[in-house]
Amino acid sequence: MINTLIGDIGHASVIVAFVAAIVSSYAYFMASRATVDISGDDSWRKLARGAFYVHGAAVMMIVFALFNIIHEHRYEYYYAWSHSSNHLPVHYMISSFWEGQEGSFLLWIFWHVLLGVVLINRSGKNKVWEAPVMGIFSFVQLFLTSMILGVVIGDLKIGSSPFILMRDFMPDTPVFAMDPDFVPADGTGLNPLLQNYWMVIHPPTLFLGFAATLVPFAFAMAGLWKGKFHEWIKPALPWSHFAAVTLGIGIMMGAYWAYETLNFGGYWNWDPVENAVYIPWLVLVGAIHTMIAYNRGKSGLKASYILVIASFILILYATFLTRSGILGNASVHSFTDLGLSGQLFTYLAAFAVMAVALLVYRWKSIPTTDKELTTYSGEFWVFIGAIVLCLAAFQVLFTTSIPVYNSFLGFIGIESNAALPADQIAHYTKFQLWGGVAIAILSGVGQLLWWRKGEKGSFVDAITLPGMLTLLFASLIIVLSKLGMLHETMDNPVFIILLVAALFAVFANLSIILSLLHKKISLSGGAVAHIGIALMLLGILFSSGYDNIISQNTSGMVYSREFPEEINRDNVLLWRNTPVEMQKYSVSYHGQFQEVVGVPGYVNTELLFPTADPYKAIARGQIVQEDKVYFETGDTLDLYSPENTYYKVQYKEREGDGNFTLYPRAQVNPNMGLLASPDIKHFADKDLYTHVSSVPDPNEEKDWGELQEYDLAIGDTIILNDYVAVFNGIEQIKQVPGVALEAGDVAVQADLKIFGERKNYHAHPVLMIKNQMMGRVPEEVADLGLRLTFLNIDTENNRFKIGVNASQKDYIILKAIEKPFVNILWIGTIVMSIGFVMAIVRRKDGGAKARPAAPKEKRKVQAA
Repeated sequence: MINTLIGDIGHASVIVAFVAAIVSSYAYFMASRATVDISGDDSWRKLARGAFYVHGAAVMMIVFALFNIIHEHRYEYYYAWSHSSNHLPVHYMISSFWEGQEGSFLLWIFWHVLLGVVLINRSGKNKVWEAPVMGIFSFVQLFLTSMILGVVIGDLKIGSSPFILMRDFMPDTPVFAMDPDFVPADGTGLNPLLQNYWMVIHPPTLFLGFAATLVPFAFAMAGLWKGKFHEWIKPALPWSHFAAVTLGIGIMMGAYWAYETLNFGGYWNWDPVENAVYIPWLVLVGAIHTMIAYNRGKSGLKASYILVIASFILILYATFLTRSGILGNASVHSFTDLGLSGQLFTYLAAFAVMAVALLVYRWKSIPTTDKELTTYSGEFWVFIGAIVLCLAAFQVLFTTSIPVYNSFLGFIGIESNAALPADQIAHYTKFQLWGGVAIAILSGVGQLLWWRKGEKGSFVDAITLPGMLTLLFASLIIVLSKLGMLHETMDNPVFIILLVAALFAVFANLSIILSLLHKKISLSGGAVAHIGIALMLLGILFSSGYDNIISQNTSGMVYSREFPEEINRDNVLLWRNTPVEMQKYSVSYHGQFQEVVGVPGYVNTELLFPTADPYKAIARGQIVQEDKVYFETGDTLDLYSPENTYYKVQYKEREGDGNFTLYPRAQVNPNMGLLASPDIKHFADKDLYTHVSSVPDPNEEKDWGELQEYDLAIGDTIILNDYVAVFNGIEQIKQVPGVALEAGDVAVQADLKIFGERKNYHAHPVLMIKNQMMGRVPEEVADLGLRLTFLNIDTENNRFKIGVNASQKDYIILKAIEKPFVNILWIGTIVMSIGFVMAIVRRKDGGAKARPAAPKEKRKVQAA
């Protein structure tokens, strides 16, 4: 009988969390309507707070229950079976937790709970914000919790439960018809592309960023709701910084995961799911700028409302895009449709309508200012910067939403076949590149004007030194590139413009930091963040604009007419142990390797005899790494991931001693084809990015040639596939890998020494008599394309019969790309994050006090 206790606890906790969210949101709504003094009756607030804590406790119980069914391999539950397996280490079990839609929704709910508790406990004496802000929080939790409710009422399905049993999820499967209590012995496992340490930390960081965008949105809604039109800026601003830095770091973690896991040759592919997260981040950064401008000059309050609301609604839109199935095959990252598309749309529409309606209703009451913004006003350039960010976001949004347009037109009866751009990278880059130029220039000009108080003469003085340094360094870089001292010649005028703009942003903001050293360095968070953005632009410029494919096919050979032109053109064919010249390197492929538990590095598969359990192997010889013996011949070994093969590729510089070895990874997945992950050699000024593009299919039987039989005596020499081999004799063995020898069984192995081109090999085919039947265990020498079989023994004449089959030698098709100065991108990410953190620390108590605006005074903004 299946034990469903943990699932029942989990599902009951979902219901408790859902009901508690309803109670909390209603009670907070009632508390927000109360007009009594804070010291008076606050029973509604106490009820709401208590209900939210109950909701939080229930969410923690859901988290515990879901991880328990994964960790304890409870495959009677569909979620555990479809996302986990027996051999996953604990950190990949954690990744399994949020691989599915239900788990990722739960992760989002979990972060909202933690943020809500922080907000409640930070309210202190100023309880005026708790009720309206937490009312919004609880209302959002109500919708999110409904996504994992898993309740079916007639034809209405509300949410998808992570605690559904296999027999309930697949009731028509014959095995459950015969045995309702059947439990699979193993799960289907974690998506191989997600078996990466970045997938342990990237999703939680990204979803914390998603969750944190709710805080400024809730404050903005509370401000509109309670008529506190400008007071919300002060508490919301540090949370906006926190959301932006967390979301930004999460996005870049995903970029680095793609860089070292996927094989498209970079870190950003303009995939719709990548775009869906990038868009709200741009808008949120724009909102931060308008909020800062209002803090200083009391202008831009309406713009702040619009952008803060838009950033949260765009997060919901991104959720709808990635989880409704509307993207179809347009994205490799999107979730499949669980039948929740209508519920997701309701979630999006509810908050979009509520926020826009409240903003429109209160629009005339939001105070404006009659302060004139001049060309030399810092606030003016902040607004221009926010506009550029929003335009960049809109361009990506417009194209990414093409599947949505098609779906909507189809819904109203109009057929539309609009498609996403064939070359998405080129399409987005030609617009976003100019956006990067504008952002770099504005971040420099805006910062100088912000701190120079808008005086023309002062600004000219301030811009002179950064401008001169920019021209000097840009000229130096261009000259060095033309002299061949950099990776590529800089002759693209658009790239040169981006180079100049980014360098100007670095020097302009650096001058601000230096000028603030004698005042208060904590004020320079914005300048530090802008330097980080400029460095990221420089890293993107060099690593993507001037990447160099060094694996060009110069042989004139077409590897296969079935391959795309790119593979035939930009890849090299490497026969095993045969070096190929590749620009300044001599590159050679030296076989297949595996990860063995307890052994550092990788182990040659020639030393591993497979067993019936794919996660176990038997050592054919000593397993030695750096002169240390880890396993002896015959020992049983545990393999980390037998489906993954690591291909040893050696690079040798023809001039110099820059020799190194890479182990790009690949597996031939029956459902997903070739899944290749690169190995990367990091240099100070570049990365050498290497991945395999094609390998022989390990699931296909090798095409062995006709068996050649040799009748040998000890010491005989023969020629095998153009290689000299010497038969050294035979010896009796007590163990045969993968075979249990019993009393009366006999096994002997032959010893043949084969002289290869670069090293010698010993082959040991086995002949045995087990249960009075003859059996043979061939030995394959993959380097040489040989398989040797010990056929028979002529005891009277002391001669031995060896059979040899020849096959095509092992090979890989490999791609190698130099990514110049890509480290500048990652350094820029860190610098940007430091700047945001400095801004959070500075504003954690509200920063500079905002002067209250008179709500009844009519003002207008005039920009010169």
